[in-house]
Amino acid sequence: MSPIASYRRLFSLAGPLYVLVAFVGRLPLAMSQMGTLLLVSGTTGSYGLGGAAAGGLAVANAVGAPVAGSLADRIGQRPVVLVQSLAGGAGLLLLVALAHGGAVPGLVVASAALAGLLMPQVGPLARVRWRPLTRHQGAQQPRLMETAFSYEGAADEASFVMGPALIGVLAVLASPSVALVVAALLLLGFGTAFAVHPTAALTHAHRPAAGLAGRLVTATFVVLLLAQLLIGVVFGSVQTGTTVLTTLAGQPGLAGLVHATLGVGSVIAGLAVAGLPARFTVPSRVLVAATGLAVLSAPLLLTDSVPRLFLVVLVLGFVIAPYMISVFMLGERAVPPARIGAAMTLLASTTGLGYAIGSAVAGRVADVHGHTGAFAVTVTAGVLAALLAVFGQPLLRRATPAPPAATPPATPSPAAA
Repeated sequence: MSPIASYRRLFSLAGPLYVLVAFVGRLPLAMSQMGTLLLVSGTTGSYGLGGAAAGGLAVANAVGAPVAGSLADRIGQRPVVLVQSLAGGAGLLLLVALAHGGAVPGLVVASAALAGLLMPQVGPLARVRWRPLTRHQGAQQPRLMETAFSYEGAADEASFVMGPALIGVLAVLASPSVALVVAALLLLGFGTAFAVHPTAALTHAHRPAAGLAGRLVTATFVVLLLAQLLIGVVFGSVQTGTTVLTTLAGQPGLAGLVHATLGVGSVIAGLAVAGLPARFTVPSRVLVAATGLAVLSAPLLLTDSVPRLFLVVLVLGFVIAPYMISVFMLGERAVPPARIGAAMTLLASTTGLGYAIGSAVAGRVADVHGHTGAFAVTVTAGVLAALLAVFGQPLLRRATPAPPAATPPATPSPAAA
């Protein structure tokens, strides 16, 4: 089956409405961090307070996501995501009200953290839905699952390009408050639609009879968590180094555009992963992509102009999505079927933790050594990712594809429901 045919088959199984809902539903999370930074810093006049509020939102979301993912494994995605979407949207609106109402700084930061804690991880939970969606496809299921994870990786990257860009446009045309209100409304509408879509019921209806038996955190899964931690460090350090370099060049406004270029290359490569042959195994893909991180990040150390930075970051982006897609695919295979929701959200949360570490460490180093020091953190993370992939190969190869499930009596297609 060709990649195009695989994508067509995949989207026909889910239906166009689901594809739209699952994509737009993940935008509020991508919008909220920058939106919070702009809102709080603008209303208080303090970038420090804005950064604290945005950081509180991100950290709280990283902490709460695995808990919500585990709960979704137990009782189903529908009630969990529905409550999170409604509460998270209300939390963002509360943040806007408090920021404009002159609330004390501690309360503003706490409300931002509360909003982050309540917001759903639509992207990781969407990954969980593809196996029950493709369970009747027999021998085609492994290829369709690879295509699904390729799409999800590209969709995540696209959301984190579009989300901040949308916030920026709305902030310029209206205000940061309007931008964050739009994020809240998108979450209330599309998050709720994602929760009640028929595919949500499939994930719980076909939960294995063994329940939650089986370990989530194994040696293999720890390797995957470390892999995601390192790619998060890459994200955080690249953004910091980019900000420093563009500021020194007198073009600080280009920092966001340069970082978005990383996502553009990643989206293109992510969609292309579906065309890789089956003989190119997923553990081998992790190894090749991780090696690419180490090699393609090295030119950052020699980059001293914005035009060159655009080119280097664009090329580096071509290994980002293949790396993350492969890690998430192995994560889905390495855990018991009844723990996939927790696994996907934990991997996503670890990425956010790595981002925070990368930003903090690169910022400290940049204070002394400028953008080259920040990019040295990127290269170090890339080299560590390559070493982890080399020495972790025996463990990664244990995460073999799940055998196709026996086909039960026909059930209605969620796309038609």
